[in-house]
Amino acid sequence: MQSGISVSQELVSEFNTFLSDKSQFGLLVTITGESLTPKTTLSRSSSSSDFAVDLSQLAPHLKPDEALYILLRRYDTAPYLIAVTYVPDSAKVRQKMLFASTRLTLMRELGSEHFRETIFATTAEELSPAGFAKHDRHNELEAPLTEEERTLGEVKRAEAEAGAGTGVREIHLSKTMNMPVATDALVALSALGREEGSGLVMLKINPETEVVELVPDSSTPSTITELVQTISATEPRFTFFRYKATPPRGGDEKNVVLFFYTCPVTPGTKAIKFRMMYPLMKRAVLEVATKEAGLEIEKKFEVEEPSEITEQSVNSELFPEAETKTAFRRPKRPGR
Repeated sequence: MQSGISVSQELVSEFNTFLSDKSQFGLLVTITGESLTPKTTLSRSSSSSDFAVDLSQLAPHLKPDEALYILLRRYDTAPYLIAVTYVPDSAKVRQKMLFASTRLTLMRELGSEHFRETIFATTAEELSPAGFAKHDRHNELEAPLTEEERTLGEVKRAEAEAGAGTGVREIHLSKTMNMPVATDALVALSALGREEGSGLVMLKINPETEVVELVPDSSTPSTITELVQTISATEPRFTFFRYKATPPRGGDEKNVVLFFYTCPVTPGTKAIKFRMMYPLMKRAVLEVATKEAGLEIEKKFEVEEPSEITEQSVNSELFPEAETKTAFRRPKRPGR
């Protein structure tokens, strides 16, 4: 999902200077009108200062209610830079959406080959020396595991969380934007609530990172039959669909958002892992959609195969038949 905002010539010039001038530590970028523009540059504390020391130059520019793109020189070998999308929880909703949906444009137009890593942050603490140290520890690779070992470990963890009755992950997800839900997924859900976009948002869980990601799709289904054709028949999906439903017996049309959780039966350990992860994440995803993105979900459906979803079954939920009550009739007396 792109915002239509592009990189200004002023930013291109400033970025080229930033690349060549090693005395510069950071370049801060904002959105002005319809363009990505430079806000300010940050100098290194000294020619011999390290990254943690130079971060002190950044702190005064991190506002609790203002989003910002932050390009930092971190590494001694190419690619030298990291790109940070800073979107604090208190920023205005429109600003959150603009910055989230434009970050790929920024990277692409400046040249993604210049960036070794991209980071999404919601608090200033995450961009402190301690925050980066925590981030680095998280990214450090332990002794490689086989696919079978990783799968077994994830399934056991999922089983333990399910057996405890509540997943800690769910509670964490429902209370803050600092959650394992990709920003473009949240942006797409918000757009769906405003009746913008294609009317369809499909989400999946990345099995390696456990991040809920947006499924890239350009489909614009208008019927349940068309919707079913877009949903994967081999992998689980969380699908949000804006549906204009016509009552089968006449009446006013309903313009509603429906939620479908599909989990096809597929053999193999990967399928087992998926089937354990998705139920744990489902409630959290729904809370994000309703509380963070503001969606009003009319009906929720859970099936294994997408083919089980039919227009008739959906309409029967949206327009239930009124129960017809007949008056009690006393039996006729014999001989009459």
